[in-house]
Amino acid sequence: MLLKVRAVEPFFKNGFLLGCEETREAVLIDPGDEVEELLEIVQRQRLSVGAILLTHAHMDHISGVGRAKSALGAPIWLHPDDHFLYKAAVQQGMAFGFRVDPPPPVDRFYEGEGPLTFGNYDVRVHHTPGHCPGGVCLQAGVRGTKGRQLFVGDTLFAGSIGRTDLPGGDYDTLMRSIKNVLFGFGDDAVVYPGHGPATTIGEERRTNPFLTGL
Repeated sequence: MLLKVRAVEPFFKNGFLLGCEETREAVLIDPGDEVEELLEIVQRQRLSVGAILLTHAHMDHISGVGRAKSALGAPIWLHPDDHFLYKAAVQQGMAFGFRVDPPPPVDRFYEGEGPLTFGNYDVRVHHTPGHCPGGVCLQAGVRGTKGRQLFVGDTLFAGSIGRTDLPGGDYDTLMRSIKNVLFGFGDDAVVYPGHGPATTIGEERRTNPFLTGL
């Protein structure tokens, strides 16, 4: 699988591009301020992006959605429980002293696991609330296999966990999502967080100080 990640100031939020090497079909995950870099890769690699997939609707994860939608015409996917945050993108920005343009309407809401497809790959959707009500983990892998690549938004980080002090956040719910959903993928599953480096479920289970005794 073609996997590209970009992050830029001020949030250094990871945006991801996943593509099929054979069909050149692709999906874009969480386009933010790094969207122009991701779109340049789409053009250079001659990819056809069929979906814009959002792990959640905090402003740093959706600030590039409008530009991506304009350039690609692909449908925007979001969990319905985060729609209130998505519609309040402008107000989110104002609260933190940033200008955020109103994003285009959501085209489709996740319903169950799916899968969503691009080329020879599947993306399965797993609800992981806690950081926010509509957070999801996007599990990607070759069709017919158990996907081992997890795009977890801000639920889990290398050595840390997502904050729960923003609207709709809840610490106990977050910990249940990590234990009952993310840990269920097994220690060798690779975690691609919304910020910072990739890690594995096993590494976080063993060394993450926030998960001791979970």
